[in-house]
Amino acid sequence: MKIKRILAYQVDLPLHEGSYNWSGGKSVSVFDSTIVAIETDVGVTGYGEICPLGPFYLPAYANGARAGIAELGQHLLGHDPTRIGPLNHFMNKALKGHPYVKTAIDIACWDILGKVSGQPVCELLGGRHEESFPLYRAISQEAPEQMAAKVAGYRAEGYRKFQLKVGGDPQTDIQRIHAVSNELETGDVLIADANTGWLMHDAARVVRGVKDVDVYIEQPCLSYDECLTIRRRTDHPFVLDESIDGLAVLLRGHSDGAMDAVNIKISKFGGLTPAKLARDLCSSLGIAMTIEDSWGGDITTAAIAHLAHSTEPELLFTSTDFNSYVTVSTAEGAPQRKNGRLAASTEPGLGVEPRFDVLGDPVVVVE
Repeated sequence: MKIKRILAYQVDLPLHEGSYNWSGGKSVSVFDSTIVAIETDVGVTGYGEICPLGPFYLPAYANGARAGIAELGQHLLGHDPTRIGPLNHFMNKALKGHPYVKTAIDIACWDILGKVSGQPVCELLGGRHEESFPLYRAISQEAPEQMAAKVAGYRAEGYRKFQLKVGGDPQTDIQRIHAVSNELETGDVLIADANTGWLMHDAARVVRGVKDVDVYIEQPCLSYDECLTIRRRTDHPFVLDESIDGLAVLLRGHSDGAMDAVNIKISKFGGLTPAKLARDLCSSLGIAMTIEDSWGGDITTAAIAHLAHSTEPELLFTSTDFNSYVTVSTAEGAPQRKNGRLAASTEPGLGVEPRFDVLGDPVVVVE
């Protein structure tokens, strides 16, 4: 089997709630997503997606993804997409860095491998655990009372884990955490995610100001070392996200006792292949995980679901269902939230089929 053609489609994903706001005044109302189709010479096509959280979150942006796919794609023609290890090795030689560019290509190759082997991707990633897995709901940054008012509605949708977007003024963030905490019920879990937004002195004020609250602190500062400093000043459970982008820093974090859980975003690592390596390392070290991505629609949600569903339940802290946040459906067969939980498809591959009437014409063609 050989790669015959690579196509990329651009699609806008508006949000149901109008905008998504997080630290530093960052906000997105329409996400710019790229869906990749890899066609083979035997008639099997695989699909993947990459959707950066705007150009100001991680070193990634939508136009860069498409430019990178056009650049890298020409080197992949003629390669066997089911030989995923060698293909990833070749991609890393052909294009240094830029893991987000490689993500949709890698996901599409797993989709192809699942289809030709007749297995769902989650079985290829280690095997499905249980019937479904739990999700969190992100609470976009607003005034404390507005954020607190959303908890009941999200709980009615089945969510029991709430990721509160903080990382702004420390006094306001202390009020946000207290206000949302007051709305929680027994069994609910609260994560205060600063998305690198605090300086160390701000983070120190916040963790001191919420010392009586049962809350996880996620990625308070920009650098790993800054986060480690705050970790050592609080007894709150700690999650690292943006600073954990490879196996070396993950091992360092374990050695330093820098976190209780990590956030594994598929595109931060460069696709399902390296994300699985990180997942398996965390599993062997006993580190809890949030399995997700930066953003996306139906195809990203499907990829997340397969990686999450093949993760041991006791180590899967939580995951997400991005396709429920947006107003546009880009694929048939994508997993849908049910009572705050999600399940990967049981169909071969990712189990999705793009809606080409939504995608329109490709914006990148490599053949």
